[in-house]
Amino acid sequence: MGEQWLTILAIGGHVGDAELTAGGVLASHALKGDRIVTLALTAGERGVPAGQDMADYREQKVREAEQFAAMLGGEAIVFEIPDGELEDSDEMRYRVCDVIRQVKPNVIITHFKNSMHKDHMTTHRIVNDARFFAGLASFERELPAHFAPKLYYAENWEDAVDYKPYVYVDFNHEAYELWVKAVSTHWFVTGSKSFPYLEYYKHLARVRGIEARKQYAETFMVPEETMRLRQDSLL
Repeated sequence: MGEQWLTILAIGGHVGDAELTAGGVLASHALKGDRIVTLALTAGERGVPAGQDMADYREQKVREAEQFAAMLGGEAIVFEIPDGELEDSDEMRYRVCDVIRQVKPNVIITHFKNSMHKDHMTTHRIVNDARFFAGLASFERELPAHFAPKLYYAENWEDAVDYKPYVYVDFNHEAYELWVKAVSTHWFVTGSKSFPYLEYYKHLARVRGIEARKQYAETFMVPEETMRLRQDSLL
């Protein structure tokens, strides 16, 4: 795969969140030789298919996370926290801080601040603070400090309130095909009766690509304090 220039850590409230919303960009970077790591704070097992045991589905979700990451030459981490029971606590911030220090990402991708899903909003707050803790040398943990310079919030249909695309990252057809193949290993993406996930995100990638005058793209928000467009003239 060549020399690895970047490490990208994509953090979701559930298995599948980061893979769907940022998967095209993750696949694109994977094809360039960059390192991809996904972290799910819960497995998302409460979306269990009718008639299936929830514990079995949790194990399936973990396997799906691992399979997606493996197809991108990366790795997946899934916390054991039950779906829907993610606590907005310092303990969770410290756990994510430790993962950041372990993975040493250049880029972190996570949820936008607003959502119809409480786990998504909680994940947003946890990741923001964990990134701060991870980069603070005076905050002593087992591993040394590491600051991730770039933080992005992915576009998610469940996190849509006040979301306005700020950054467009385009990718080519090869990355698109890899992403679609990898994310289709997740049952809910192709099998859910509640929302056509794969169809929605495939079309969204094309629409955002058109807006960017490219083939495919995914959009991101950034922390409000970093929303500055710098240039040395009006041209």
